[in-house]
Amino acid sequence: MVFRSFMMMALLVSVAACSSTKDGTDVGDIRVEERQDITAGPLGGTEVYDRSLLDGPAPGSQQDLVVNVGDRVFFGYDRYDLTPEAQGTLELQAEWMRRYPAVTLTVEGHCDERGTREYNLALGERRANAVKSYLVALGIDPMRVGTLSFGKERPAVLGSNPAAWSQNRRGVTLVD
Repeated sequence: MVFRSFMMMALLVSVAACSSTKDGTDVGDIRVEERQDITAGPLGGTEVYDRSLLDGPAPGSQQDLVVNVGDRVFFGYDRYDLTPEAQGTLELQAEWMRRYPAVTLTVEGHCDERGTREYNLALGERRANAVKSYLVALGIDPMRVGTLSFGKERPAVLGSNPAAWSQNRRGVTLVD
């Protein structure tokens, strides 16, 4: 967040310092499309930037959830209980959902590669339901939260080692 603020400030300073194009035309005289901005480039020329990249994610979007709240929680080996860190993330997600009452979510339950397909599908379901239950306990309408288990079928990190396994034992919240 600090880096983003710094980058915005740097961009504003560079725009304010250079108010004309290379050919002397005032930037204010140039007509641009709604989602674009023209500013002086590093070599004195003009560059076109997509303003949506500078404005940040759309409120209530998946990207907004990921950037401002966090979209995943992690579980211990063969566990589906929520750690204090996971509970903190879910509390932020519940607060975010209260800000956007029209948003519905799907919680995906995932596992590492160890265990049978059937066992991991059941464990992934318990993980997704644990996330949903916690959100509901925080006051979120259960009709706004669906669940889905992928078991070990969609690893986030490839590898057969403890570091990969710990990243794959997760619950991921997706905006529908």
